[in-house]
Amino acid sequence: MKAVVAVDDAEAIVAGLQREGVDVIGRFAASAPAAAAAEGMPEAEAVLRALADADAIVLEVGRASLSPTVVALCDRAGTRIVPLVADEAGERLAAACGLEAPLDVRTDPWRIAEALVAGPSAAPADASSAEVSPTQPRVIAVWGPSGAPGRTTIATELAMELARGGRHVALVDADTHAPSIALTLGLADEGPGFAAACRQAELGGLDARELTRIAIPLGRTGVDVLPGINRPSRWPELSDRRVTTALGACRDWADYTVVDVASSLERDEEIVSDLDGPRRNAATIAALRAADLVVAVAAADPLGVARFLRAYADLRATVGATRVAVVANRLRPGALGIDARGQVRRTLDRFGGIEDVWFLPQDPRSADAALLSSQTIAEVAPKSPLTLAVRRFAGDAVVPAPDPGPAVKARRPGRGILRGGGRDDAREPSRAGAPAA
Repeated sequence: MKAVVAVDDAEAIVAGLQREGVDVIGRFAASAPAAAAAEGMPEAEAVLRALADADAIVLEVGRASLSPTVVALCDRAGTRIVPLVADEAGERLAAACGLEAPLDVRTDPWRIAEALVAGPSAAPADASSAEVSPTQPRVIAVWGPSGAPGRTTIATELAMELARGGRHVALVDADTHAPSIALTLGLADEGPGFAAACRQAELGGLDARELTRIAIPLGRTGVDVLPGINRPSRWPELSDRRVTTALGACRDWADYTVVDVASSLERDEEIVSDLDGPRRNAATIAALRAADLVVAVAAADPLGVARFLRAYADLRATVGATRVAVVANRLRPGALGIDARGQVRRTLDRFGGIEDVWFLPQDPRSADAALLSSQTIAEVAPKSPLTLAVRRFAGDAVVPAPDPGPAVKARRPGRGILRGGGRDDAREPSRAGAPAA
């Protein structure tokens, strides 16, 4: 058995493989095969020659080491890849490449040698991954009217809640006017991001492996972020066809895809411009039409509710029969007086025909702490009123739990709930973020 080791700090692995009778004919850094495949290093010929002569390569999986060109190179040479991973992102990258069950970088060398001798094996299913019902929404678009009602905050917090239980969630920034997910979470926005995914989608090269490569994992939360464009002038890159195809690939890649979109739904620009030219709001409209569920965010104050009602008719005309979950964000009694929830609910019902409304409380302390640390509110304050309210909304509107029976449905009197729609709910106290009894 001839093997090539492409692992950083591989002294122990090389020595252990040699003790087990494996002939190590080459040892390189983890990124060497990718650089050699791109012909970007002086010793590229040595790496390519070693890969051609070896039966397998022990490769430390990472974004800089496992690329489509490396996989294609090994396929042409008939060299099997034995991946070593260090985190969940590496596991997903190895699985996306169709490789056998990955080993941890801290695995004993004799186990690596055993895997080399045993040959390829099918990757076992991840027992921790939650099953996603076909009836549940896979692509969720978060929209709201102009005036910053909190679209980005709700999109990021919803993605965090959906990732609970081992689910894989993609968080996409498709805002062509004011993208802000990368800045909010302290991520680099100079990388490829969603614009690169759209370009690859148009070329037909966007798959799970490519999405894993260009996405930025949000720690170990199970959320992979596709940042938006770093300059608003790049909006032509997010065309209608590109966004639709890219979100279709995300549907197959992640259990849930949460898309943050811009507020404008205008299409009058088609009248005054070239019919074949790009549209500034094409990304928003394409994401809304591709979504299985639209989360419509309204600021819970007189101005925010008025703006929402004026734009809600356009939203309905755009999404058609797609289900819309209306969220009243930043609920506080000061802006609406007595019975703030009742006033918002009755206004939306009377002027918009909206019967079901979910309420999220204003939580400036947790929001400021998250913004200061460039993290999500769920990470900074996991028991904050806003986090608990978003968790309840995700369980009610996105991932409904099975019916627990009458015994569990019973509630204690006097406890507020998030979802409003009946007369009894109007008499409940204004505790929008109160956890369920």
